[in-house]
Amino acid sequence: MESWMNALPTPCYVVDEGRLISNLTQLKSVAERSGCKVLLAQKAFSMYSLYPLMREFLHGTAASGLFEAKLGAEHFGGETHVYSPAYKAEDMAEITRLCGHVVFNSFAQWERFGRQALDAGCECGLRINPECSTQTHAIYDPCAPGSRLGITAANFQPDRLNGITGLHMHTLCEQNADALETTLRAAEKKFGAYFGRMQWLNLGGGHHVTRADYDVDLLVSELVRVRDKYDVQVYIEPGEAVALNAGWLVTTVLDVVSNGIDIAILDTSAACHMPDVIEMPYRPPLMDAGQPGEKAYTYRLAGPTCLAGDVIGDYSFDAPLKAGDRLAFCDMAIYTMVKNNTFNGMPLPAIAVRGRDGEIRIVKTFGYEDFKQRLS
Repeated sequence: MESWMNALPTPCYVVDEGRLISNLTQLKSVAERSGCKVLLAQKAFSMYSLYPLMREFLHGTAASGLFEAKLGAEHFGGETHVYSPAYKAEDMAEITRLCGHVVFNSFAQWERFGRQALDAGCECGLRINPECSTQTHAIYDPCAPGSRLGITAANFQPDRLNGITGLHMHTLCEQNADALETTLRAAEKKFGAYFGRMQWLNLGGGHHVTRADYDVDLLVSELVRVRDKYDVQVYIEPGEAVALNAGWLVTTVLDVVSNGIDIAILDTSAACHMPDVIEMPYRPPLMDAGQPGEKAYTYRLAGPTCLAGDVIGDYSFDAPLKAGDRLAFCDMAIYTMVKNNTFNGMPLPAIAVRGRDGEIRIVKTFGYEDFKQRLS
């Protein structure tokens, strides 16, 4: 583990500014090569203290509801887009004031709120469902049978498009450009007749653009093809790609127990601080550790909550673990801070930034009042 991590309070999320800029530079290059506009999907990364930096590279933000729309409009600027499976009537006045683009999930929602959005000067769109699954994570598959996300071809009503200037689709999750290519072909087959009537198409997120093996050339080729074929402004709204591999979650070993396997209890929790480990599920990478049995000492790493399943995974180490040791989970900038919780009264991790100069800045710490104020 890097020595500077030893000075941090734990648990602590750390975002590396240099790695973030590297990702943002790649995304800006995609925009420049393709003519598309790139939005930050705040559902994956909403660390607004870094928005002034990020706005130098991206065109704006994508929101999933009123609060994210407010955060993007107030702290990021640029374009603010919003999509929700269903809007609340009491939120719409503020949403339409904050957002330049409002995407509806159904013709019923468009019928209910469309005039209000148009009168506020918003561009309005509809989310479509191409019913083309290209992934294996069912919980994250908007095209799964019975999905509530987007309008299927069978339910599409072209006679109700007056006032609609864009279409939106989001079907990917941590995928390469070949999945986008496949999805686009399916979407064009079902909805392509309407693409040319639009001013913009939003191809959503899930594009793992900044991953080492990502086919950027294919992505750019597809974005250019769609732009030129239909004469539209194309948007993508990556979340993970923005902060991929740009952060850690630093934790301290509290105790080591044994029950058929050695178990290290940490001051960080899968259930509270990295819930995708349980929801997805997956085993997060850990700095300086190996697969079980790969190194001399293997431990099951687990959280301190009462949840029996609060287990992060099994890892091996060159030396035995003991109370007080520091560990650092990798790729923890995305879908961590935005999902964390205080179950069991667990303290939320502090948030820090490692600057390009290597200096550490603690951005936020949390305490009892943060736990208390969430409850009543």
